[in-house]
Amino acid sequence: MVILGIGNILQKDDGIGVYASTFLQKNYNFSKDVEIINGGVEGINLYPVFEQNDHILVLDTIMLNDTPGSIYLIPSYELSGYGLNSGGAHEIGVLQCIDMLELQGKKIPNVTILGIVPAHITFEIDLSNILKESFNNYIQTALNYLHKNGIEANSHKNRTSLENIISEIKKL
Repeated sequence: MVILGIGNILQKDDGIGVYASTFLQKNYNFSKDVEIINGGVEGINLYPVFEQNDHILVLDTIMLNDTPGSIYLIPSYELSGYGLNSGGAHEIGVLQCIDMLELQGKKIPNVTILGIVPAHITFEIDLSNILKESFNNYIQTALNYLHKNGIEANSHKNRTSLENIISEIKKL
């Protein structure tokens, strides 16, 4: 299982996938082999992740006409035509990598998108208050998904907060 956090931390809420994958990596141990990847804005450079893995959970924003902070857990095949990642720095994203695999006749991995509707996509390293308030539900949705797929998560005794993760990234 791979957890792939994608997004642009320079564009406020668009960075949620990177913050969430960092949060999971810093705060949990998993009962089975889980690789956590901060894919950032790598776009087409993530193609090998899709080519070499059977099961991927993608953490990202999703542009849907819904209330900011709304969370969606969607198999990638249901997103065709929704424009996930379209127009952003990671323009050639998840769906395009899957399309490339299909066009080459290669095996398509089981990909599920954990998307959250952003409140603000603007040039700032941070998250909107709405996404900060929704963050625990977003993480819990990821943990529930892993549990349903036979992976248990054990929380570390000393946890790193979302605010600390954002502060560390701002210092980079």
